[in-house]
Amino acid sequence: MADAVGNETRRVLIAADKFKGSLTAVQVAGRVTAGLRRVVPDLRVEALPVADGGDGTVDAAVAAGFERREVRVTGPLGREVTAAFALRDGTAVVEMAEASGLQRLPAGVFAPLTASTYGSGELLRAALDAGARTIVFGVGGSATTDGGAGMLAALGARFLTEDGEPVPPGGGGLAELARADLSGLDPRLSSVELVLASDVDNPLTGPKGAPAVYGPQKGASPEDVAALDAALAHFAKVLEAEAGPRAAEYAASPGAGAAGGIGYGALLLGARFRPGIEVMLDVLGFAPALERASLVITGEGSLDEQTLHGKAPAGVAAAARAAGKEVVAVCGRLALSAEALAGAGIGAAYPLTSVEPDVSKCIADAGPILERVAARIAETRLG
Repeated sequence: MADAVGNETRRVLIAADKFKGSLTAVQVAGRVTAGLRRVVPDLRVEALPVADGGDGTVDAAVAAGFERREVRVTGPLGREVTAAFALRDGTAVVEMAEASGLQRLPAGVFAPLTASTYGSGELLRAALDAGARTIVFGVGGSATTDGGAGMLAALGARFLTEDGEPVPPGGGGLAELARADLSGLDPRLSSVELVLASDVDNPLTGPKGAPAVYGPQKGASPEDVAALDAALAHFAKVLEAEAGPRAAEYAASPGAGAAGGIGYGALLLGARFRPGIEVMLDVLGFAPALERASLVITGEGSLDEQTLHGKAPAGVAAAARAAGKEVVAVCGRLALSAEALAGAGIGAAYPLTSVEPDVSKCIADAGPILERVAARIAETRLG
C-alpha cells in the first residue's frame, strides 16, 4: 500500500484506446481506475480515453468534453442510420466509421464493390451546418472502397456515366465513370480547416493501395481487388482531367488509401494529412493532462507490430517519453518483446493473460480481469 505522502505526489493518467470487441476506451479507463483504487483508494487518477481516428474517435472526444451531435445519414448499403459527430468551440470531430464503417453492415454481410461513403459526406455537411471551422476527419474501420466518391457526391460533386447518369454507388461503379464535375462542391469547404486523421499512409492504388491491402478485410475476392484497383485508378484519371495534375499527385500521396480511399477524396477537398493519434492528442488536451501526471497508463486490445506504426499507445508513449514520464501499458494480448516495448517508450506491458491464461475468458470477462491487472500495476508501480 502506498503511503499518504506517496499518494499526494502520484497522479496517474489513463490514456488508453479500446479493447476492440470487448471494451470501449471509456470502459477501459473506468476498469483501470477501479483496479488501481482497489490498492490505493485515494489515488489521484485522470482518465483521457484516446483514439487514433478509427472507430471510437467520437466517443473519445465526447469523454473529453465535446458535445455529441446525432444526425440521420445514409449507411454504406444505402439504408438510413443514426450517426454521431462531436463538437466543441468550433471544432468538429467526424468519424467516417459512424456513417460508413463495417459496424454499419449486417452481421456476415460485405459489399466490397457497392458500399458507399455517401453518409460520411452527409456527416461532414452536418458539421458544417453546426458551424464547425475546423473539422478533424477520423478515417478507419470502413466498409467501403470507393475512393471517397460517395462522400464527394454528398458534398455536391457529380460523377456521371457516358449517358450522363450518376455512376452506381461503390468502388465498382467507378469503372463506368466518364465525367466528373466538382464545381458544385459545398463552398463552405474552402473556408474550413479539414484535417485527415489516419494511422495508415497507403497510396490510393497499386500493391500497397487501398484495394490490395484492405479490400480482403471487407470481403473482396482477388477478382474484386483487381476490379476495385482498376476502377480507382480510372477514377483518379478522370479526376485529373477535371482537377488537373494535383488529382494524380493526391492519388500517390500518403494517406490517400486510408479507409478504402476516402483519404483521397479528403485530400481533393484540401485536407491536411496528419497521423490520427497526433491529431487526437492535440484535440483532446493531452499535453496539459500529461504535465499533471507522474505515471501514464496506455494500451489497446492487442499490442503487436501494428501498434508501433501509428496506433494510439505508440503515440501516447512517444509524447510521454518526450516529457520524461513513466509509461506502462495494458492489453488483452501481448505480441511485442520487452525490447520493442522499450523502443516505443513503454516500460512494461500488463496483458489480461498475465492473470487469466484462458484467452476466451479474457475476451468474455475483459472488464473484471482488467481491474485485476490494474491492481497488479498499483502493487508494482505505486506501492
